[in-house]
Amino acid sequence: MRQAEVHMHDQVAGHLRQDEQGYTFAYTPEYLSLAAAEPVSLTLPLREQPYVERVLFPFFDGLIPEGWLLDVAERNWKLNVRDRMGLLLACCRDCIGAVSIHPLPNADDA
Repeated sequence: MRQAEVHMHDQVAGHLRQDEQGYTFAYTPEYLSLAAAEPVSLTLPLREQPYVERVLFPFFDGLIPEGWLLDVAERNWKLNVRDRMGLLLACCRDCIGAVSIHPLPNADDA
């Protein structure tokens, strides 16, 4: 299982997880309790229930670089362009905009 913290304006907003069933994104209770809490995307409105998909959520997939920058990431980190979670974890810590992705240790490694 691979997982990441999803930050909104440098604050932990939720967790994204990939396992053999697909992808899960859930907002943290602490983030949901904030008066100023905003959704990370209009397609992922604030709610307590996790979002579950077989493929990476389009919003997160859209954070992954394209073109020459993707080529650089693929070459330097030896990533497969079809490994969308791997690309997200490697390339999206410092995105343009309010959202950033911060890798967490694999549950299998603990």
